[in-house]
Amino acid sequence: MAAREQSALRELYGRSHRLVFTLMMRLTHSRETAEELTLDVFHDLWARASQYRAEAGTVLAWVMNQARSRAIDRLRFEGRQKRVNPYPDRLPPEDAGNGVNESLDARRQISLLQGALRSLTTQEREAIEIAFFGELTHAEVAARLHEPLGTVKTRIRSGLAKLRRALAPGAE
Repeated sequence: MAAREQSALRELYGRSHRLVFTLMMRLTHSRETAEELTLDVFHDLWARASQYRAEAGTVLAWVMNQARSRAIDRLRFEGRQKRVNPYPDRLPPEDAGNGVNESLDARRQISLLQGALRSLTTQEREAIEIAFFGELTHAEVAARLHEPLGTVKTRIRSGLAKLRRALAPGAE
């Protein structure tokens, strides 16, 4: 591919497009987005073929790393888009059903969430907050906390499992 041989791109695509698409589906949960990103990944691979270094890992590892990075970039972008009010001059519409029942339900949910958060260790909570609110990858969280990647992944995984159990229906 670095020599700009289209047959090399065709061969790489044939061998790895299903893996890339599957990864994209798992990360984005959208067939349309996964299809779009899969094509984008192979376009990028074609453009960056000269940057591949065999000593850094296998071709498949390089492809999958590019795919994962592309998916994370898209998810971060979409997350930022959701937080931005597209009509800043307009106030959000008032909720007509904002009565006592909704207020009580909101308080109950806040209480449940606070209890679930108390079930986490300080390290689990810190890792989860940095990862989700900072929109960072596990590797970026590990670098920020000066902790091994495996330790950070374990803390996030165990913390999320505790939250799932605590917030599951009937866990009250």
